[in-house]
Amino acid sequence: MMDVNQIREYLPHRYPFLLVDRVVELTEGESIVAYKNVTVNEPFFNGHFPEQPIMPGVLILEAMAQAAGILGFKTMNKTPQDGSMYYFVGSDKLRFKQPVVPGDKLDLFAKVITVKRGIWKFEVRAEVDGKVVSSATILCADR
Repeated sequence: MMDVNQIREYLPHRYPFLLVDRVVELTEGESIVAYKNVTVNEPFFNGHFPEQPIMPGVLILEAMAQAAGILGFKTMNKTPQDGSMYYFVGSDKLRFKQPVVPGDKLDLFAKVITVKRGIWKFEVRAEVDGKVVSSATILCADR
């Protein structure tokens, strides 16, 4: 549904911090399904950990937040080029269930829970091969 060039219109992130490769489903105001292909060439694997590469949990959380950000921007019909910024401002109930390693396809899911005065609350999760690797409730703010 959205390739990386279209994603770049809705997220200000660029290499090496753009963590969404493709959007496969998006229902504005409701939910998004996206993914990131995790490769051994990711720069964070040089130090995390060289002998046993594992994707840092904070980057899994960031990938989920970026997917939610795309959903928010598309729903508001805004882009960073319009001067709108979408900040990740908090998380609750964050859990990491299993490691993400090179070769994994990290499936990203986000669902809108509430929107009040520019603060969006999302239920997010990441899966590999249909198994949940991380989940959280996150807050994002439109500024």
